[in-house]
Amino acid sequence: MPFVEHDPWRTQFFDGIPCPRGIVIPTDDGDCWLLYPRLRHLHNKLYIATSQGLDAAPHGVPPPHYPVFSKPIYNLKGMGKGARPIRSEAELRRQQMPGHMWTRLLKGQHISSDVALAHGKPVWWRHTKGKPGRGGTFDYWTIEAARRPKLEAYCGRWLRREMANFSGIVNLETIGGRIIEIHLRMSDQWPDLYGQGWIESLVPLYRDGRWDFADRSRRTGYSVVLFGPHGRRYRPIDRDLVAALAARPGISSIQISFHEDRPPEAHSMPPGGFRLAIVNSVSLAAGRAVRARLAHMFAALAKVPRTASRR
Repeated sequence: MPFVEHDPWRTQFFDGIPCPRGIVIPTDDGDCWLLYPRLRHLHNKLYIATSQGLDAAPHGVPPPHYPVFSKPIYNLKGMGKGARPIRSEAELRRQQMPGHMWTRLLKGQHISSDVALAHGKPVWWRHTKGKPGRGGTFDYWTIEAARRPKLEAYCGRWLRREMANFSGIVNLETIGGRIIEIHLRMSDQWPDLYGQGWIESLVPLYRDGRWDFADRSRRTGYSVVLFGPHGRRYRPIDRDLVAALAARPGISSIQISFHEDRPPEAHSMPPGGFRLAIVNSVSLAAGRAVRARLAHMFAALAKVPRTASRR
């Protein structure tokens, strides 16, 4: 299998896709660092900002104005960890961290875009926006059927300049139409919502730089996320129930998105909850209904560790 996938709940998207030896399609930033050494500077968020003419510098260099946004320069795992707005010089002095940077505080929609590049030329786009939940979580993501011509034009110019001759999928994160980071791989949470044959079309793209996906029947999709409370163990899973829910009309896939054989504290999760499942669907109502059923299942299976005896 050419797809390098570290999360076992996502191998369902790539199982059985034939590919010749020597073709590697990454889904993780760490693998991209090893696969594309000449593009390692694109993991550098300070470079991403300055390449667009945005004010930015490492901590230790004073900003010309406030507010600014502070984040790690490199962060291949846990992308949002340590990121926050800074509103004054005194606050920046308190929050200074080695390996962190500040940049202009951007305003506007936060969009995640997957782009197919064939020899450095963008040949396919798909855009996604998330509805935030509490404590760094997302309630659901909308995978848009519509194009975003203005965003595609701006990002396309940057990609042609920075990624000439690259063939593969990249993911861009933008706020207010400006790029905040790039990943040299696809978003592996919802590739099943891009249309029949999309995953198979990745093989000739990475092998030959040829994009054959027709993309004639775009539909808006939804990736609905279930979070549970921290401090519980959620196992074993009722797999028969999960399979039955995945077969419902409008449901594309269900991911039980944690390692059942690892303790909860061994997972990297946002403060607002422990991510239990992801429901990909072409109907938001159907996705929410399945999420509710899964929530009941997990509530019945949850085990709260004993920390002290009660009187």
